[in-house]
Amino acid sequence: MRRAGTTGAVALAVLFGLVPVGSAGAEAGEPVAPGVVYRQLAVATPQGTARVHLLTVDLAQPGLSVDLLHADAVAARAPLTRLAGERGAVAAVNGDFFHLSELQHPGVAATGAAVGPELAAGRPLKAAVPSAQRFGWALPGGAAVEDVVGVGLDGRARFGRLALAGTVRSPAGAVPLEGLNQYALPVGGVGAFTADWGAASRARAVCGSDVSRAAPCSGETREVTVRRGRVTATVPEPGEGRVAADSVVLVGREAGARYLSGLRVGDPVQLAPHLLDAGGGGLLRWALGSSVILAGGRPVDGLNASVAEPRSCVGIGASGRRLYLLATDGRGGESAGLTVRGLAVLMGELGAESAGQLDGGGSATLVARDVAASGRPAVRNRLDGGAERAVPNGIGVFSPGAGRPGG
Repeated sequence: MRRAGTTGAVALAVLFGLVPVGSAGAEAGEPVAPGVVYRQLAVATPQGTARVHLLTVDLAQPGLSVDLLHADAVAARAPLTRLAGERGAVAAVNGDFFHLSELQHPGVAATGAAVGPELAAGRPLKAAVPSAQRFGWALPGGAAVEDVVGVGLDGRARFGRLALAGTVRSPAGAVPLEGLNQYALPVGGVGAFTADWGAASRARAVCGSDVSRAAPCSGETREVTVRRGRVTATVPEPGEGRVAADSVVLVGREAGARYLSGLRVGDPVQLAPHLLDAGGGGLLRWALGSSVILAGGRPVDGLNASVAEPRSCVGIGASGRRLYLLATDGRGGESAGLTVRGLAVLMGELGAESAGQLDGGGSATLVARDVAASGRPAVRNRLDGGAERAVPNGIGVFSPGAGRPGG
């Protein structure tokens, strides 16, 4: 191992899966805050050299914490530097894949909402979209759109699986709730939109199908507004505009639309959506979508080992007491990026016991404050396309006296 000039980068010769990185995890770096260290790595791969930016976060450090960063609404996005700066985070990495574009359904706008679940301060913000409607990389075998990374009430980071649970009860009967603030509903389902969704149109929720994101929008839909437990309006098609804090909007398609069509103004409606952890690992304080690519220190089966792209990743070590936040440089002739398998192997060599992929490409962003300069979070990796992409969420790092979690 050798230092690369004056940049403090580390050159690591890696043949993924064959030659170990060695003591890379112990290499010194730039202190960002007590318990938070930033490093640059130059990683040699079969596809070329990848420039990697890494934050190591010691969750055992007194007062140090990590939390969900998110835009003003589920269906909204903002640059990571803004999300981190407004909350006072000392460092951050971008989060989940999201609904970036909408080419299959002319006249229907992309919502910007994340694909996976979001949990903030123990409160569900959204549930996962159906698998066929997911944007982003193809999930490996055994993974699910409900997979998340987060921190439990015990302060330890872990991966889990948050599934939506809830029932809509009314004079028309009872049906399962199959959506919460998500841009796509399963065929025949009923979904709920709350004030957390924002002002974006709800029309995309009834487009696509359980097997194809490009399938036509449903011709059988219904939207019902419920205020303080009573129906106040019912219309044939999903609308737009903010939902009042004391209200919920129910959207149904096919069988779900027929169920909602049986409701009349004044009818009582009960529902209490919540996210259950199917992994049984205990309550999470916050979470965002991330699918596991490294488990028990080994890459999971079925990861792509040929396509190198800009990547972001979150790793967990020391039994949940250490967090690794990583992003590579973007495409620009100086960084080859990483394959998904290469990313998993690298995270294991750096010390992670488990790791999950985050959104990559133009979204891959890592920010950390420069203690010697402005003290504010600044982008550390070279961005794909040269400018920050607005993202729906991220993982923020907070240090005592430097920022506030829970905002």
